[in-house]
Amino acid sequence: MSTDPFETLFIFQDLSEEQRAQLKPLFIPCDYFAGSAIFAQGDPAEYLYAVVQGEVVVNFKPDDGPPITVARVQPGGMVGWSATLGSRRYTSGALCETYTQLLRISGSDLRRLCERHPDTGVVLLDHLAAVIAERLNSTHELVVSLLKLGLHPQT
Repeated sequence: MSTDPFETLFIFQDLSEEQRAQLKPLFIPCDYFAGSAIFAQGDPAEYLYAVVQGEVVVNFKPDDGPPITVARVQPGGMVGWSATLGSRRYTSGALCETYTQLLRISGSDLRRLCERHPDTGVVLLDHLAAVIAERLNSTHELVVSLLKLGLHPQT
């Protein structure tokens, strides 16, 4: 079995060798130790990250309460969507739960790629949308359970 993330991660599936060759120079490998912050809520949103190995915890800190863990991102998942959505700042923070290997791409490089190579961009954006939708679904379930807890506190 291949350990090349460009062959194994969902975001890169259904791409030709030529399309993968267009992407490889744009995705930079990054390693983080357990407990390291990838970015904090409010930091400038520069990069989108694909989790290759490890686990990333995504936390949101509301103004009126303690931080809430909104996701635990496993290999194949993505963090830092703000960089692709045109946001200036990350809306949540990302912390490595374990030693973590990531691939990062700058939001501006991703936008340029989509302009220059629309066929590659369409496949990549479709896969990004699928990953985001899956996580939003699990986030929805988390919010419902938190609301239920708030309505029926444990005594």
